[in-house]
Amino acid sequence: MQRARGTGRVDTYLRGASTCLAQLYQDGCAKIRLPRTHSDALEAVLINTAGGLTGGDILEWGAEVAAEGQMILTTQACERSYRSTGATAEVTTRLKVGRNAHLDWLPQETILFAGSRLARILEIDLDDGATLTAIEAVLLGRDAMGEEARDAVFTDDWRIRRNGRLVHAEATRLDGRDRERDALSLLDGARAIATIVHLAADADRAAQRLAHIRAALPPSANIAASQIGERVVVRASAPSGLALRRLIVPILIDLTGAGDLPRLWHL
Repeated sequence: MQRARGTGRVDTYLRGASTCLAQLYQDGCAKIRLPRTHSDALEAVLINTAGGLTGGDILEWGAEVAAEGQMILTTQACERSYRSTGATAEVTTRLKVGRNAHLDWLPQETILFAGSRLARILEIDLDDGATLTAIEAVLLGRDAMGEEARDAVFTDDWRIRRNGRLVHAEATRLDGRDRERDALSLLDGARAIATIVHLAADADRAAQRLAHIRAALPPSANIAASQIGERVVVRASAPSGLALRRLIVPILIDLTGAGDLPRLWHL
């Protein structure tokens, strides 16, 4: 059967205080659009024109932020992982952030449909002084349809390095077992989950960010934040996508370089 293939990459350079486009590459179903903004940051919107992912599809994204620059990467809409006939869809993202630059990696949620199979890899390399705010959120089925996608298979691997030194690594796996979905120490019935990672320039700034986040956390919500060195990690779970957004949007706004989310997040 025909499968979707796509590769998209955007590179930048600095002109005065503005981050500008240096190179744009797109092939297959991967498209990139650059909306006009009133910011010095370059905003890029990643689009999968195939309309979603299914078994055997392969998407590759890449970006490089110039030294002292600022980039915002987001997606046009929620990515959808549809039922597979057996093969696994693959999405690989490789990002590089130059010296004293900042990257906001802000894709909208990924929706896992029943019977879907998705493997996702995120690799980010940071130079000296570079900072990062990154999120990945997953919805297990569509809220409006009452779906739970209990047989969806999903893996998500993160590797974040500074000057080649590993500073953050994690691996998430869902394989459809009831224990994963219902156990108190795992999803505990949640149908929406998110991980936010912020890399500050140093540990003191990370501690300031953590204190600000914790002060704003709702006391009864399934959300928590922690810090090790320059890294702040926030994890959240909720019964629905809407409830998850209400938890994570204030935190993202506080952590982004622009102090706000891309317009597509508000539509």
